[in-house]
Amino acid sequence: MSVGARSMEEGSSPEELDSMTLMEHLKELRSRLIRSVLAVAAGGLAMWFIYPYGVDTLRSLLESSCPAEAECRVMATSPIQALSTRLTVSAYGGIALALPFLLWQLWQFITPGLYKRERRLAAPFVISSFVLFLLGVGIAWLTLPKAIYFLAALGGDVDQFYAVNEYTSFVVKTAVGFGIGFEFPVLLVFLQLIGLLSYRQLFHWRRHAIVVIVVGAALITPGGDLFSLVALSVPMYVLYEASIVFGWVRERRQRRRARTGDRPEIGPG
Repeated sequence: MSVGARSMEEGSSPEELDSMTLMEHLKELRSRLIRSVLAVAAGGLAMWFIYPYGVDTLRSLLESSCPAEAECRVMATSPIQALSTRLTVSAYGGIALALPFLLWQLWQFITPGLYKRERRLAAPFVISSFVLFLLGVGIAWLTLPKAIYFLAALGGDVDQFYAVNEYTSFVVKTAVGFGIGFEFPVLLVFLQLIGLLSYRQLFHWRRHAIVVIVVGAALITPGGDLFSLVALSVPMYVLYEASIVFGWVRERRQRRRARTGDRPEIGPG
């Protein structure tokens, strides 16, 4: 059975999943998409009311990043700009708040039929993904003051007046970019779990991985400054190494179980 088929009943075995028709798979996909959209909408509604506090936080971030000889201010340059910014932040924030639920729905759909022992991976997958995303956002928040100061200082002794939508977009895209970058090891671990990658392949691709990570970090960070690039690239490579260690430990456990006659706990290796 291909990846993407997932049981609508938690007790289904892989053999029962094979008998599911294409229409049943499509119905399951539609159901999970509807749930995900509703979760994002609920998160977006919550962010709509939280937004005023977020604006104060963004203003404080800019003030702490402003060069001493310059004045820095966020302003709206059109009547609808503040409204469009609030809608954008609500949309991004809604996705962030709904992320654990979205990850759960993703895991439930793309994972092939699993036995009872293997279903226990669902919680670690969701929790680790969400924690890594928050860790990425946290590092972005620590990096942003230096990045904004660096970019502002390049312009010389001039005041910095930013349109609210552009400034907010810069901050949000940086934070989300860092969060997505920190999901990189989760993808590598998942590919190992379903047998599309091995830790040996990741080990041999180390040199190429460094180049890909640096280029990817440069594309993800909208500012293009050195601080953001280093702050994202270094943790991503550390997490890349961590995914190799995970694969190595997993294979050793599988070999140990094979010697004792136990069935492997996780899918193909």
